[in-house]
Amino acid sequence: MPDNSALFESSIPSLTLLARGKVRDIYSVDKDHLLLVATDRLSAYDVILPNPIPGKGEVLTSISNFWFAMTQDIIPNHLTGIALEEVIEDRQLAKALSKRAIVVKRLQPLPIEAVVRGYLIGSGWRDYLKTGSLCGISLPTGLKMASRLPEPIFTPATKAAAGDHDENIDFNQVRDLIGADLAEEVRLVTIEIYRRAVEHTARRGIIIADTKFEFGMDAAGQLHIIDEMLTPDSSRFWARDTYQEGTSPASFDKQFVRDYLDTLDWDKTAPGPELPDEILQKTGDKYREALRLITA
Repeated sequence: MPDNSALFESSIPSLTLLARGKVRDIYSVDKDHLLLVATDRLSAYDVILPNPIPGKGEVLTSISNFWFAMTQDIIPNHLTGIALEEVIEDRQLAKALSKRAIVVKRLQPLPIEAVVRGYLIGSGWRDYLKTGSLCGISLPTGLKMASRLPEPIFTPATKAAAGDHDENIDFNQVRDLIGADLAEEVRLVTIEIYRRAVEHTARRGIIIADTKFEFGMDAAGQLHIIDEMLTPDSSRFWARDTYQEGTSPASFDKQFVRDYLDTLDWDKTAPGPELPDEILQKTGDKYREALRLITA
C-alpha cells in the first residue's frame, strides 16, 4: 500500500529530466527507453493543484500495471519489465521509487486523447445540453445527467499541455490528425478495452462512466497504449450501489475534488487554490478504495 509521504516532484541526478507532466516526470534512459515517475501531484480542470495526495502516484502505477496486464492480448503496451536498479545508479533512490516508477519503451505519442464514454457526464453532458450531440455524434433526446448511453461512444479530444484545456473534437478531425486507418484502429481498440474493463469492474461494484487513453507508435508503425490506464485520474469511477440518473454520482476519482472546486470563486486557470486537509484525505481514501476494488 502507498506510504504517507508525498512526492510533488522527483529528482534523479543520474538521468536527464525531459519533462514534467500534470502527474508524471519523464526521464531519458537511452534512445529506446524512458523512465516515468508517477508523482503525487493532483490536477483538476487541467491545472496542477498546489497540494499533493500522499501515495497517489503509487496507486496510479499499481492500477495501470494491472490493466496493462489484463489487456495485453488486445494491444501492446509501453512496459518493458526492466528493473529500476538497472537504470538508476542510486540503489536507495531506486527502492524509494519502486512502487511509482517504470521503465518504458520510447514511443511516438499520438496527438489526441482517446476518450470513450458510457455515460453522459462532465463536458459530454455540457455539450449535449448545448447541441444534443457529442463530438459530432447525435444522441437521443431526453437524456439526463449521468444517463447511460445506448452504447459506448468514442469522443476524442485534443491533448493539452499542462495549464491548457483539452477540447472535444469529432472523428473527422482525428482522421485529419493521424490518418483514417490509424484513427479507426484507435477507435476500435479504445472501445474494446473499455468494454472489457466495464465487465471486470461491474463485478466489483464500480461503474466506469468514461475514461481516456493515450497511444504511441513504435518505429515499425505498431500501435501501443502508453502513459496510464483506467485510473482515478483518467477515468470517472462511480459506486454502483448509489448510482442515480440525474445527479453527479458518488465516485472513486477526483470528481470529489472537482465538486469541491466548483464551490469556490475560482476561474479554473492557474494557479490552483489550496485544498483543505479533509479534501486531500477523503480523495486519497477514494483512490485507495478504487485500487482495492479493482485489483482484489
